[in-house]
Amino acid sequence: MCRNIKTLFNFEPPATEDEIHASALQFVRKLSGFNKPSAANEAAFNRAVEEVSEAARRLLTSLHTHAPARDREIEAEKARERSRLRFGQG
Repeated sequence: MCRNIKTLFNFEPPATEDEIHASALQFVRKLSGFNKPSAANEAAFNRAVEEVSEAARRLLTSLHTHAPARDREIEAEKARERSRLRFGQG
């Protein structure tokens, strides 16, 4: 899985449209191998991003859990700490 695609389910506040779109864009980039498609492939690329965004949005709104929602700031701090442990203070 692409490292830049983040988990979007069960967070407070919920995932934004921008986050869903960014995940879809990363997914389509990974599948296609294009960071920026050529003019000939741009329409297909953009259509795929929109379709993946819509599928992700439907998925996120249909999932259910009994677990409490995770706090974005706490999870971000955990990720920063994992990065510090893995890569050092820099």
